[in-house]
Amino acid sequence: MTEQKQTDVFHYWLENHKAILFKVVRAYGFNQEDQEDLFQEIAVQVWRSVSKFRNDCAVTTWMYRIALNTALKWSSKERKHQVGREDLDQKAHVLIEQKDFADERLDWLYEQISHLDKVERSLCLLLLDGFSYKEMSKITGISESYVGVRINRIKKHLSKQSEKIRQNGI
Repeated sequence: MTEQKQTDVFHYWLENHKAILFKVVRAYGFNQEDQEDLFQEIAVQVWRSVSKFRNDCAVTTWMYRIALNTALKWSSKERKHQVGREDLDQKAHVLIEQKDFADERLDWLYEQISHLDKVERSLCLLLLDGFSYKEMSKITGISESYVGVRINRIKKHLSKQSEKIRQNGI
């Protein structure tokens, strides 16, 4: 594959499937700077992988696999550098009065997803995008039945968190 062809395919994929990358970035990057860094890292990995794509799965499945694997590696590397460092973006709400919320429920959901472990976070994103358990299994490398077990645990956890909010009137 020529470099021009690779670039053309990359731009096409990015234009048509960038929402996949943004979902993964939002789930694994906890502030704007981290999200930008992670997006760039994922984009580079997608570009590098274009020539390796063999059409044995959907482009979206391929891109999810790349994005999730890159995010997992990136988050492990970043966690090493986060020890002892406090993120000001997470404290900004104390300093700034927020009057306009785009969608509080979506923000709540992403906040909850961010507290899940790596595998559950990945499965939750895939579930929200409508992937089947079989497709999730291929992307994550865990068995289809274990995907079901983990998703049930996620649903129970999110239900409990939601119920706590309802009970506390928040």
